[in-house]
Amino acid sequence: MDYTENKIPLIVIAGPTASGKTRLAVEISKLYDGEVISADSMQIYKGMSIATAKPTTEEMQGIPHHLIDFLAPEQPFSVADYVKLAQQAVKDVYSRGKIPVVCGGTGLYISSLTDNVRFDDTAGNPEIRKRLEREAELIGKHALWERLRSVDEETALNVHENNLPRVIRALEVYELTGVKLSVHKANSKSAESPYKTCIIGLGFNDRQTLYDRINRRVDIMIQNGLVDEAKDFYRSHKPATACQAIGYKELIPYFEKNAELGECIDKIKQETRRYAKRQLTWFRRVDGIRWVMVDEFGEYKNFLGNVQNIIAKSEIMCYNKS
Repeated sequence: MDYTENKIPLIVIAGPTASGKTRLAVEISKLYDGEVISADSMQIYKGMSIATAKPTTEEMQGIPHHLIDFLAPEQPFSVADYVKLAQQAVKDVYSRGKIPVVCGGTGLYISSLTDNVRFDDTAGNPEIRKRLEREAELIGKHALWERLRSVDEETALNVHENNLPRVIRALEVYELTGVKLSVHKANSKSAESPYKTCIIGLGFNDRQTLYDRINRRVDIMIQNGLVDEAKDFYRSHKPATACQAIGYKELIPYFEKNAELGECIDKIKQETRRYAKRQLTWFRRVDGIRWVMVDEFGEYKNFLGNVQNIIAKSEIMCYNKS
């Protein structure tokens, strides 16, 4: 295949949780002979199927999905690791005559892949790292995150305060170099991207519609056995980073008999809504994203047709006839 500009065509389906990304990615893959490459920072872990809303066999409809359910929860995994594996997956899919369809809600994964980001290689300093870890224990994760926000707001807004390793790394880089991690990352985008990309963003005119979808999804997760899944995971993987997944950490007080189940379920819904809001904030800053408002369309075929029109206008699928 010889596509426009000799770059690999890449269709990206992005948006908040519960917006319908999985279904759309599958439909697009069926239409354009594609395969799905996940861009979800929690679906990478083995197990955790209900909490992370991993697509079921039925939902996949025979479309191959990559970078899902392959990593043990105890294993460390960075955005640099993701980009390396995703680049390999894109090449593999394209080499077999298929179209890569990236699908997910982890904005940092998607932007780092499509922008061809080269990652900061500043050597770490164990003394600084240990000092910051001690400070986190003394003053709390939120206070340390607030410190990061005071020196590098852009990075802080894209890192959850519970992701202590990334908060500490950003502060460490700033102390060592005097340069914000966000600036390092901006400088890392100097290499041209090998992809001709069409990014479809799923949005909502009425935010409450999205929140209602989130609440229903959590109820379905509970019906499907989320509590038992989380309990088994908590007993087996307490120290794991994956324990911080929404849907797991909110149930810990229930497991430890410090809260009622109903309270914890409400907390899951609240935290998921907040996460969706953060996702939308991230994607609104992405250059070139084409938004489709999910709640504008009555029938799904009309929604899908609109997405097809956007892909057609992007011309990423046009053959280079020169």
